[in-house]
Amino acid sequence: MKPVRSKKEMQAELDKQVRDFVEHGGNIDQVERGQTGLDREKPWVNPFKSTESEKSQPRTPVPEVVAAIDARKSTAKKPKAKYNKPKKKWILDDFGEPVRWVWSDQADD
Repeated sequence: MKPVRSKKEMQAELDKQVRDFVEHGGNIDQVERGQTGLDREKPWVNPFKSTESEKSQPRTPVPEVVAAIDARKSTAKKPKAKYNKPKKKWILDDFGEPVRWVWSDQADD
């Protein structure tokens, strides 16, 4: 079984990695709260498009396909006969305490 690391262990490991990074000449820039890494001069690029020049493709209306799907949905299927499953029924003593249970085939027992 893979050992589970606690939150304190993960935080200690992360602190050690940061210290090692700074000791080996790394630099950590302080950023003011609320600042963003996006360039204000460049417009936002949709990450789901492969290129900036790619335009949305026009949609092709397919009312006959939608109508066929709706027609299949509206065909009512005959409801299956509901099978009454046996139910567990408790046998109680004179004080209302359960003594044992039995299976009952009738739902209104």
